[in-house]
Amino acid sequence: MGRKGTMTDHTIDSHYLDETLTLKIFKPETFSPLYKYHICIMQDGDDYMQLGRIATLSDRFHSDQTIENTIFVGIHYNDKYDRREKYHPEGKKFTAYMKFLANEVVPLLDEELPTYHMGGSRALMGDSLGGTMALMTALKYPNTFGKVIMQSPYVDETVLEEAKTSSALSSMVIYHTIGNEETEVSTTDGKIQDFLTPNRKLQEILEEKCQQYTYHELDGEHTWKYWQKDLKRALPAMFGSENP
Repeated sequence: MGRKGTMTDHTIDSHYLDETLTLKIFKPETFSPLYKYHICIMQDGDDYMQLGRIATLSDRFHSDQTIENTIFVGIHYNDKYDRREKYHPEGKKFTAYMKFLANEVVPLLDEELPTYHMGGSRALMGDSLGGTMALMTALKYPNTFGKVIMQSPYVDETVLEEAKTSSALSSMVIYHTIGNEETEVSTTDGKIQDFLTPNRKLQEILEEKCQQYTYHELDGEHTWKYWQKDLKRALPAMFGSENP
């Protein structure tokens, strides 16, 4: 069964990253320039499209009006090393990638699509390091990004400190999940790390400071098997008609 919505590609010659990146933009079947749309920008874009089945979920949720008008935008990485350089807080391209999202991706989307031009209508989404990037970028540019979906994010002392000292969280909407078996996760640098404990520390901070915060511990490990199922709950939580 084919998609109901439509996928288009846009390229950006990024000044900050000194490379050309592709945005994969998925519009709902009922797309019209007469309507306004929420935007969900996905790190690990190809993974969300293929493993997360975002197009299928978008079709379903728009058809039954589970979510409001939302356009999903995927941005992918070159390889696992490039991903770490862009998404990890210690990565060489981390700051440049945040600037790319805020100062190049958003202006293009606002020009090409009928968006609300408001931070509260823009979400950043990502899994693992992509979730880290989503949160850290929103903390850096709270007026540009008001919503975050992070699935099993990598959390270290840098992330915890940013959350502790941020004054932006009071106005944010955040959806956060971690698997209860994520105690021995293999990372790109060859290490085995406990993701669960630092995510629980982050949960304590966000619970206290965030305007609207949803946290779930999934019965599972650090894999797409669990993230894909979780998206069925995450998208309505963030873009449902009853939500701000």
